[in-house]
Amino acid sequence: MTLVLILAFIQLILAPLSGCKVGPNYKPPATTMPAAWGEAGPTISSQPTSRLAGGAATGQTSQPAWRGTMQPAELADWWKQFHDPVLDQLIGQSIAGNLMLRQAQAHIRQARFERQIVAANLYPAAAATASYEHLRFSKNGLGASAVAATNPSGATGGGAAGGATGGSGRGSSPNFNLFQAGFDASWELDVFGGIRRAVEAADANIGSSIEDQRDVLVSLLGEVALNYVQLRGFQRQIAIAQENLETQRQTLALTQLRLDGGIATELDVDQAAAQVAATESTIQPLETSARQAIHLLGVLTGREPMALVELLAPTSPIPAAPPEIPLGLPSDLLNQRADVRRAERQLASATAQIGVAVAQLYPSFSLMGNFGWQSTHLHNLFSSNSIAWSASPQVSVPIFQGGALRANIRLHTAIQEQAASAYEQAVLTALKDVEDALVAYANEQEHLQKLADAVAANEKTLALAKLLFDQGRTDFLNVLDAQRSLFIAQDAQVRSQSALSTDVVTLYKALGGGWEAVRQE
Repeated sequence: MTLVLILAFIQLILAPLSGCKVGPNYKPPATTMPAAWGEAGPTISSQPTSRLAGGAATGQTSQPAWRGTMQPAELADWWKQFHDPVLDQLIGQSIAGNLMLRQAQAHIRQARFERQIVAANLYPAAAATASYEHLRFSKNGLGASAVAATNPSGATGGGAAGGATGGSGRGSSPNFNLFQAGFDASWELDVFGGIRRAVEAADANIGSSIEDQRDVLVSLLGEVALNYVQLRGFQRQIAIAQENLETQRQTLALTQLRLDGGIATELDVDQAAAQVAATESTIQPLETSARQAIHLLGVLTGREPMALVELLAPTSPIPAAPPEIPLGLPSDLLNQRADVRRAERQLASATAQIGVAVAQLYPSFSLMGNFGWQSTHLHNLFSSNSIAWSASPQVSVPIFQGGALRANIRLHTAIQEQAASAYEQAVLTALKDVEDALVAYANEQEHLQKLADAVAANEKTLALAKLLFDQGRTDFLNVLDAQRSLFIAQDAQVRSQSALSTDVVTLYKALGGGWEAVRQE
């Protein structure tokens, strides 16, 4: 009880100082952002009608003009804008099973436990102790004076008063037992706020870990959607190649019949066969890319590479890009982009660490004490006469450290300056990502429009070349060239459709969408 009162009294004396926190107070950085997106434009050219060989529609028909609006961006479930149930399923599986996401979630828990460890230094530490010692004093050592004090008659074999465990009536024995039990307590008073600054830094580190997990999630969702779109693009390219291959084989068979009838030449047959072989050679690389995309999607969902083959192997249309995307304002990126938010939290942590370093220049105040029982006999260890206690206020004043303390302050100031520059860089990178995605999306639509026109023109050219060849008015090489040009145009059109949808994914990712999909632990 006495120990508690003494510690409380000292704490009361130092209480007026405990509100002090040295070092700079953190203020969120003031960031100047553009008023509008430079590459958004009021309206982008309308979506083209996409036609493939034979007039088959791809599912991306004429749509209203795409435009970016300044309405707040709806980013939480952006992938649902594609209206693809399989993509929705893959996104859900990746959120539930991705291993990188699990690592990021574990890192959040790590940061929270580290904060608990740091915050524990604000409170007293206490420990229960118990010990037993069997001692023997030497006659020529420290025990000699004790023996003399307890054996003034000069008898030999004396020991500590009340500590005899041996002896034969000639005095105290130099051997004795010592039993002790009690409590030790220590408390470093956070007078200048060094510990509280460390807690601030730990809090900011938790926020940084949370934003890091969100950034991992944004990247994961973007990666799943990009690979899914690419998979459907590969599958559509394979289908186009197979359609053209079938047409070219029919042309080869017809040319062979014409040769047998004396109408065509061996050169015509050889050219038709070469075109069939060239088209066949394009299919295997596409099949390889498609299978690899399936394998990667399996791993992204936290499963083995072959787990999604049954689900994804059947051909499906390329997810269609939405006609309108609310962009919001550039300033919204400061709250939407997880990497920007993470950089801000890292800056807050670095600022608090300067305060931790500054506090080391000032005196440190500690309270130490113990309360317990001490006796040379176990049977009376807990009696009132065995009570022992001590209280020890301590002050430590740094005098000379060879410049290490001030160098430590300059070190953390430099780290804070790096974090400030990293935050500014993260903001600029976020703006660049969005502008890049906007211009890519706008230009890809125009590219797709031109490719649609090219496909339509090549379809007419092929039909006319066949007609003229049948009438004997043109060379067979013109038919083969028309077939090859149509195949190239159709393949480019599909790749452009895939690129347009991936540009949408990239835009949503650049806006910072998707991290709201997971509730924080």
